[in-house]
Amino acid sequence: MVRLWERYFVVFGLFFIGFICIASIFFLPCIDCGNSTRVIIRTALNRPSGRNLDGHALREKTDKANIPAPPSREGINLSGISENADRRDFIKKMMKFAWDNYKRYAWGANELKPISKSGHSASIFGSGDTGASIIDSLDTLHIMGLNDEYEDARQWISLNLDFSATKGELSVFETNIRFIGGLLAAFALTNDTMYVEKARAIADLLLPAFDTPTGIPFALVNVQRKTANNWNWANGGASILSEFGSLQLEFDYLSNLTQNPVYSDKVARVREVLQSINKPDGLYPNYLNPRTGKWGQNHVSVGALGDSFYEYLLKAWLISDKRDVQAKEMYDAATDALEKKLLFKSEQNQLWYFAEKKGARIEHKMDHLACFIVGMFALQSKNEPDYTRSKHFLELAENLAHTCHESYIRTDTHIGPESFRFTRDAEAVAINDREKYYILRPEVIEGWFYLWRITGDVKYREWCWDAAVSIERYCRTDGGYSGIRNVYTRSISHDDVQQSFIFAETFKYLYLVFSEDSAVPLDQWVFNTEAHPFPVRFSANASHQR
Repeated sequence: MVRLWERYFVVFGLFFIGFICIASIFFLPCIDCGNSTRVIIRTALNRPSGRNLDGHALREKTDKANIPAPPSREGINLSGISENADRRDFIKKMMKFAWDNYKRYAWGANELKPISKSGHSASIFGSGDTGASIIDSLDTLHIMGLNDEYEDARQWISLNLDFSATKGELSVFETNIRFIGGLLAAFALTNDTMYVEKARAIADLLLPAFDTPTGIPFALVNVQRKTANNWNWANGGASILSEFGSLQLEFDYLSNLTQNPVYSDKVARVREVLQSINKPDGLYPNYLNPRTGKWGQNHVSVGALGDSFYEYLLKAWLISDKRDVQAKEMYDAATDALEKKLLFKSEQNQLWYFAEKKGARIEHKMDHLACFIVGMFALQSKNEPDYTRSKHFLELAENLAHTCHESYIRTDTHIGPESFRFTRDAEAVAINDREKYYILRPEVIEGWFYLWRITGDVKYREWCWDAAVSIERYCRTDGGYSGIRNVYTRSISHDDVQQSFIFAETFKYLYLVFSEDSAVPLDQWVFNTEAHPFPVRFSANASHQR
């Protein structure tokens, strides 16, 4: 017979083995747990609770190590900062702090890692130190009157900017809007022809991208091999609407300044193809095959993959002093179709938003990127010759601006997430962890800037100021500004990247919103999608400038 103590031993052993099996479910490694090295839970259902546990453990470690937590929003000293001039100076100091740290720790690199205090370069720039932050900062430094910093930037560009030795693959779109756009805007503000020569050299390296049967360019160029191809993740080897559709302002301006039509000819061909092909329900899908001229996956969005295509149609009309009638006609048809098919109001509070179309399915999600459309519609309303349409698009801009504002103020940090959704249970909030981050993006602030300039409603200045304070509070580190991984908690986890567009866009729009309207007036300048300003009717101005 089995003795009583032996029975207890067996029962205890089975219980212990069962406990180990259950516990292992929650503590096995996973591949999607961010940078955490501790609590690891596999199931999507339990992952949020795991991260909460991890955060608690990290806070305990922080307390034991006597590391101070980020101060609360209420702790920031804003005494005396109420006048617009004071706020403008505050933004200027933010710009200088970011610039000084970039110069100290990452000079010549594309971007700064402010936590690591070292250089950073995303794969979109190939491999090499090509100074994206320097070029993206140029016009902002000039506009802010940071003259010593501007001269340092100019000298680096003059002596060091050279893409010819770059290895790997360059993004045609990003290189165009940041580098070519930044250099041409610097020329427009200063008449320094060195910038035009540098822009021309870069543009020439991008031309192999246009060697396709249709003339629709590929997304990537290998400078050394003089070859081009598309992103390997793009549907069916397609080119991306927002990328090949956001080249015209820069290429047209460059052709005008150099008196070389090759650049404007390339983008004219893109326009010709887009104007001629059939648009399903009047909509432009995000994917187009550059070999066949056929649309790819039927995905339509005013956010990622689609956004700046629409912006450039409107701005091509504006920068031509409203002579490019074809661009305006294409813009009107495209935005009318978007409004008809993808504009919705939330069930809870009737917040207006643009959804995405994926095949026959509507996804009720709006990207932070999509908030650029606020500024686009506001700019249209200011220039729309038809009063009824002008009034309509201003109303649309203001309602969408309110929605984007709600996405900000419904977070603990008062900074909006990368994407936010609308369901029966959620309104203007991110649902999953992959959408809760903020990488110093400008689009929401951009929209408020345009509405301030066009309506004069002070609430847009106040919204911008609140965003500026939040960025200062939660994104500033000892070594610069960093994106944050979760806008819904004040226990900040930084992503350790100071994106170059914080100089070109976020700080510039914040500075201008607290400046007089005579600073880069909207009837004389048009911003490219990286917020680099080009003069209206540059064809008339260029001969004088040269």
